[in-house]
Amino acid sequence: MTHVAVLKGGRSLERQVSLVSGARVEDALERLGHEVVGIDVGVDFLARLEEAACDVAFIALHGPGGEDGTVQELLEVVGMPYTGSGVAACARCSDKVLAKHALRDAGLPTPDWVAFSEVAFRDLGAGDALEQIERRLEFPLVVKPASQGSALGIKFARGVADVPAALLAALSYDRKVLLERYVKGRELAVSILGPAGRGAQALPIVEAVPRGQDFYDFAARYDIGRTTFECPARLDEALAERAHEVALAAYALLGCAGFARVDMILAEDGDPQILEVNPIPGLTGTSLLPQAADAAGVDFDQLIARILELAATQSLQHS
Repeated sequence: MTHVAVLKGGRSLERQVSLVSGARVEDALERLGHEVVGIDVGVDFLARLEEAACDVAFIALHGPGGEDGTVQELLEVVGMPYTGSGVAACARCSDKVLAKHALRDAGLPTPDWVAFSEVAFRDLGAGDALEQIERRLEFPLVVKPASQGSALGIKFARGVADVPAALLAALSYDRKVLLERYVKGRELAVSILGPAGRGAQALPIVEAVPRGQDFYDFAARYDIGRTTFECPARLDEALAERAHEVALAAYALLGCAGFARVDMILAEDGDPQILEVNPIPGLTGTSLLPQAADAAGVDFDQLIARILELAATQSLQHS
């Protein structure tokens, strides 16, 4: 039996999703026979962690503070092993701009983009570059915050007139925004389970098919009935193999460990384009990682057990 602190909640905009993920993890760990303490992460986090005297932390936090390396660094300072990727990998994945630069530099496919900070718009007149952006990327564009998850703040700009409102929406979530070329195709998610580098396993691919809308947005992700999921996705063997290959390469490149999810668009020409890598994907009843694991014959309790087992190995790498 292991004494596990489940870190959940927090203060990010994904708090409610995290609370659901955390509750499911707690239930699974208890069924597996572990002693569990749930911690809603706040200003008293370190004091509560010390009081709990746990052996390992299971991180079920989503969004800034929990998924960007912040809580991971604190856990390393106090010497607490934890699940999932380390500080550097979380920081790279959570900043979509940094991640896309790393992907492009490594020759991995990702839609073309431009990124601007709030300062660029406020002090440097970046808004005057919209014509050049149109020539470089063409419309439609996807406008998104650089460091949010769960599709928060994402807007679709069909033309120049749509861009100002989309930018304002994205900037309300983050100080840096990404304007990304829209790639028409199928929404795929490749979940990965395993250690950093070699030995990681790509699970069956999930295809998300939103009902009656263009995008797989926040509501489509978490409201039951808003999206149809197919797992395994109906792909021919060559396409599925290529999607797995690209996802595993991104996982290794960004230094992920334990588990992660690579979101991509399968373009109409058959080329998988990486949108982002999620270092702590959701573990709710509608989340894609549990669906993929189930399709691989790994039920939720087994999934949680495997992630916990990997934490011991990862703690050596983190240190």
